[in-house]
Amino acid sequence: MSDHRAKATTALALGFAASGTVHLVHPGVFEPLMPRVLPARWHRGLIWVSGMAELVCAAGLLRRRPWAGGASAALLMAVFPANVQMALDAGSGRNPRLSDNRVLAWGRLPLQLPMIAAAWRARRHSG
Repeated sequence: MSDHRAKATTALALGFAASGTVHLVHPGVFEPLMPRVLPARWHRGLIWVSGMAELVCAAGLLRRRPWAGGASAALLMAVFPANVQMALDAGSGRNPRLSDNRVLAWGRLPLQLPMIAAAWRARRHSG
């Protein structure tokens, strides 16, 4: 794996580790971001599952496991609707802290693409 790819994979893994930890320690932060088409009774469970998935993906990426890149790309695509919901709600006061900022909320959406690409490249260059 090239030095650039290794750094991108490590950065993605550290991002997953941080986000996964917050999902598990402070799940309430993410509840306002949940797409409202999902039943409210599912929100907390989905937040915990996604947090655990982020931690598993982080460990897999750091250990260069062959499955980790594909799983990470799939996870990023799975949580994209929550990021869209956050952007749609930005400025309404519904989102917590920084995610209520319209510029930040909408600006992070295009960042998902290079993150998915980095995860996919890690899939091809691990093992």
